[in-house]
Amino acid sequence: MFIKIFQILFLISTIAAGMSPEEKAQLRLQVIDMFKHAFGSYMKYAYPADELMPLSCKGRYRGSETSRGDIDDALGNFSLTLVDSLDTLAVLGMFDEFEHAVRRVIQHVSFDRDVIVSVFETNIRMIGGLLGGHISAKYINSRHPLRLSWYRDELLVLAHDLGLRLLPAFNTTSGLPLPRVNLRYGIDLTLSKSERERFTCTACAGTLILEWATLSRLTGNYLFEQYADRAMSYLWERRHQQSNLMGTILNVHSGDWIVRESGIGAGIDSYYEYLFKAYILLGEKNTDYLSRFQQHYSSIMSYVQQGVAMVNVHMHQPYRLAKNHMDALLAFWPGLQVMTGDLKPAIELHEMLYQVVKKHKFLPEAFTTDYRIHWNSHPLRPEFVESTYFLYKATDDPHYLEVGRTILTNLEKHARVPCGYAALSDVSTGQHEDRMDSFVLAETFKYLYLLFDSIPHRYIDIDQFIFTTEAHLLPLNLLLFNINDTLRKEFDKQTLLSARLYEQKNLSLTERLNERRAKNNQCPAFNGQFQSHQYKEQLRRNIRGDQDMTETITTSSSITNEKRKRESRNRLTAAEFSAGDPQHVAQLTQMGIQTQTMADGIQLVHNSANAASNEDADDGLLFIQEMMELMKNVNGIGQSSSDTRHHLPLSVIPLVISPLTKLVSFTVGSAQFGKQLHGKAGIFAQLYVAQPFSACSQLFYPHHLYSRIGIVRRGDCMFIEKARQLEHVQAIGGIVIDHNASLKSSNGAIFSMTGDGNNNVHIPFVLMFKDEAFQLLHLVSKQPNLIVYIGEEKLLKESFYQQMEILESLIEPFNQTSRKWIYGQIEWFKKKNLCQIVPIQLKQLELTIHQEDNHVETEIMNKQPIIQFEHIIEANENKSAEEITSELLNSLNLTAANFGGQLNNIDSYRPAFDKMIRTALANGGANESFKSNITVKQEQQIEIPVEVTTTTTNQEESQQQTTTTTRTTDTREYTEKRSKRNDIN
Repeated sequence: MFIKIFQILFLISTIAAGMSPEEKAQLRLQVIDMFKHAFGSYMKYAYPADELMPLSCKGRYRGSETSRGDIDDALGNFSLTLVDSLDTLAVLGMFDEFEHAVRRVIQHVSFDRDVIVSVFETNIRMIGGLLGGHISAKYINSRHPLRLSWYRDELLVLAHDLGLRLLPAFNTTSGLPLPRVNLRYGIDLTLSKSERERFTCTACAGTLILEWATLSRLTGNYLFEQYADRAMSYLWERRHQQSNLMGTILNVHSGDWIVRESGIGAGIDSYYEYLFKAYILLGEKNTDYLSRFQQHYSSIMSYVQQGVAMVNVHMHQPYRLAKNHMDALLAFWPGLQVMTGDLKPAIELHEMLYQVVKKHKFLPEAFTTDYRIHWNSHPLRPEFVESTYFLYKATDDPHYLEVGRTILTNLEKHARVPCGYAALSDVSTGQHEDRMDSFVLAETFKYLYLLFDSIPHRYIDIDQFIFTTEAHLLPLNLLLFNINDTLRKEFDKQTLLSARLYEQKNLSLTERLNERRAKNNQCPAFNGQFQSHQYKEQLRRNIRGDQDMTETITTSSSITNEKRKRESRNRLTAAEFSAGDPQHVAQLTQMGIQTQTMADGIQLVHNSANAASNEDADDGLLFIQEMMELMKNVNGIGQSSSDTRHHLPLSVIPLVISPLTKLVSFTVGSAQFGKQLHGKAGIFAQLYVAQPFSACSQLFYPHHLYSRIGIVRRGDCMFIEKARQLEHVQAIGGIVIDHNASLKSSNGAIFSMTGDGNNNVHIPFVLMFKDEAFQLLHLVSKQPNLIVYIGEEKLLKESFYQQMEILESLIEPFNQTSRKWIYGQIEWFKKKNLCQIVPIQLKQLELTIHQEDNHVETEIMNKQPIIQFEHIIEANENKSAEEITSELLNSLNLTAANFGGQLNNIDSYRPAFDKMIRTALANGGANESFKSNITVKQEQQIEIPVEVTTTTTNQEESQQQTTTTTRTTDTREYTEKRSKRNDIN
């Protein structure tokens, strides 16, 4: 007992003593020497190449070395390492070297290059590096006027030019940037749809706002901040509504999640970082960023944190572990927690990471929850030293200086080579890799220097800046870094040109820019107990050892575990329920809920007596209540919210190409599966009636449905099965025609189609009520090549301008021109040099849209009532046409009220029906080619869509005569004849 007490007292006394000022100064000088060795090697052996190859003692140019895949997307033959290192030179006080480096960048760096680069990497390294260099140059000159007196904001001009070259990546319907862009030619629209280009990571799309907002506010070009903010907002909308977690990879165009793993490491890390830092940089008015971060943070600490480990879980099932290893990028998290003021979990997680470092000398790229190596490489990443610096800054605990000493010693002993510092391909053997990434100079050495620097810092007051994810300096007070009026006017001109290229509405700059207050510092407020180094040491002691990290119970994690235990009583919620999941159905049965599959939905019946226990019965009752509330919101009964807005109705708008015709808007119900069109651009396409009309089996004539919107009828199978049939033949959307005449959009009816739990449909799918559907079909009969828009009515104009090329291909399908032009407001079409080959019909269509003044009115296009009904005749019934007619009349239950009072006697239709039935029976027996395409079971029934058109003529004032014309076809004949008709308009 005495020995143990002595050891503890000795430990406390050691901690209290800490590191002497002389030791700390010596380590700072050692960091400077290490940086000079690395930077000097780059300038001697590699410049102007992008990176240094420290084992080969030469530079790495894009295309000159064997491709490393996506890693090389950071390279653009624009002296990457030099630009990325600029503000590190300033922070370390190497002002002479900094000034020489700035001159070299100005004189030799150019972005007019035919090279495809990563938008994410180019932003954080190059734009961030140029901004950090610009800010440092202005800062140094303001305090040392003789230094950089010649500087005229050239780095800012370069950053603005590079930003403009990245802007084409945002030409997507979602607002998310494409992952790559050609610096000279922009985006290849064909390649942007390819497998490699249509997917991006959450961090890639969500790590722009700091650099781009700074660029906007320094130059006056509001487009950068606007596009970055729009991408952040779209990502927020794509979070899982129940767990508030984010996936890792998503489709740029549709927003669908490709990888649903959620964590804080690779592919997602800097998204969370930029949410919080955007709030700090852009001011307290930007509370959206803060509230989003807080909701994410709460979910991360509830689901992702397990013990002291930070694991990956499924965003839609957050209690399911996605993998049992962590990656090195999550080491930034304790530093971010320090900024938020949550020090306890920051200390615990950092200590766990430190135990991994002590065991393997470096933090492996991936490691398991029991401290073993999963991926054994280490490219000298900065995240762990970053968190070490922030923890020391917040706590002044000398323990973190010792951690820094360990990092520094391992770098010098195991990574230093004659021509720089080499990454490790295997931390267990110490084998080197011929690689020194630019972030080694931009981040790793910068944070090491700041850790050992004096307080306040010698050369730059770090507390007046915020670090980007690449550790570049951005000022908390942007107003201190104004530019001269001449350059401001030049930026304004470029802003207007950019707005014409990238916006449909050129709003004034004053409407776009708002001066916002910035925070004065980024230091957290924390509880007084953290002033005690002994308390922090006790927290770290809880973490040490070789036990599984997920089993480590600390004061903070035990509370989270108890919360998780209470919440995870395995009760299925209505929002999670999937009818196609047998486990979900089994859980419902246990709760006393029986499921019954209907023609196009699922019926749920709850009986407490059938539940496995009283607790299960209570769970079942809660489930039913949740489902009722969910369906209220889905069907518009309850108050809509951002969580349920994608179930609200959309519009189908036929684009009748005539400047004299007003647009018609039909309200349609949206499906809960497939592509969602709320809050984004809609789709434009021509129509085609599917065969068979029910679309419950394989569709005939798929080439007619290719790239069109298929029209199908409701019934016989679930909605999602119809959508799958249409998507299988490559239709781009679907419209379901309802058979319920009592449901009308005019009386406020809203309908939302549900799926079967297996959401593998990627096209939009909507339901149109009977009255509106017949009006649409009437328009199609008059204009076979009719184009329709499906989406939000308010986004029609915006969608029109975004998809001009698609509309032109539909209007003039044989126009093979590849010439490009600029679209904008109406008056732009008068400029022949811009729009020399715009089709006349496209101009007319634009006029029609603009004449509506953003308001689309619904009006009845035809005054002639059109009735359409379907009836199945069994071949073995042997009934006469008169008997079948009687059955049809009884089943239709037609009254004069159904037809606006135009029918006085329903019996007047009997002869017409008799004639149609006889014709249908005759066609059914003669059409052998049609019967050969269907199964034996299908041969026993014939679908007969019948269209009855009535017209009324008054021959005398006191007498009304009704003339009836009939036409009977099968669906195939109807659509083929329709395609041959001329447009009578």
